[in-house]
Amino acid sequence: MTTSWALVTGASAGLGKQFALQLAAKGQAVLLVARREAQLKELQSHIKAAHQVECEYLALDLSEPDANQTLFDHSQQNNWQIDTLINNAGYGVPGDFDAVDWQTHQDMLQVMLTSVIELCHLYYPLMKQRQQGQIINVSSLAGLTPATAGHTLYGAVKAFLVKFSQSLHLEASDHGVHVTALCPGFTYTEFHDVNGTRKMVSTMSKKLWMSAEDVVSQGLQAVNDNQAVYINGWRNRLIARLCKLLPESLVRYLMKGSIAKFRKR
Repeated sequence: MTTSWALVTGASAGLGKQFALQLAAKGQAVLLVARREAQLKELQSHIKAAHQVECEYLALDLSEPDANQTLFDHSQQNNWQIDTLINNAGYGVPGDFDAVDWQTHQDMLQVMLTSVIELCHLYYPLMKQRQQGQIINVSSLAGLTPATAGHTLYGAVKAFLVKFSQSLHLEASDHGVHVTALCPGFTYTEFHDVNGTRKMVSTMSKKLWMSAEDVVSQGLQAVNDNQAVYINGWRNRLIARLCKLLPESLVRYLMKGSIAKFRKR
């Protein structure tokens, strides 16, 4: 019997680490992908000891254009059947658009946009052939709300992932493959430490925050249920709903007043 594997990008911390832990707890073999080898090796050891499943890792920088093909070839050569693809790798780039050098923008787009699409393009056809598979593209509430100043490309990329996932969801539904865009709001991870906004966002109400554990467990349930888009938390769902119902000019005005609290410029 062929072992079913889950591939998780950005697996060294945060949501990616949680995805790996929860999938392993369900008995699925896990392929961990991220840049930081030490963290991957530690997580691999923990998963093998705690859940007695196969777990391998590949330290890769997904901003490198050939990284996705390298990853795909590696999994194929080892006969790892990827039945679950978690496109989670990502980060925020603070600052106004013209204040950030192009290479930084380009790397971010490669990791959070091109890599997601390419990995889907590589693994989805195999899932389609087998008539089974699950894909979660980690988007954000930011992809469902009006754009903001600062972190210029983040909301745009996340909005694209929502639309892309919806289209692929429709194409895949007749072939036994489930595709979900997962849209969390503020989540307790190291995301804001990395982009230097931890001090800013720590002043926000704790009611707006969710744990990585809850976000991931809800995401896995959503893809099992084949939901095209899943927004974590009733407060975030309310925000997304209001953004649709209220005039966009009003929503943008309201957001402009609060955006400085968590967008570094």
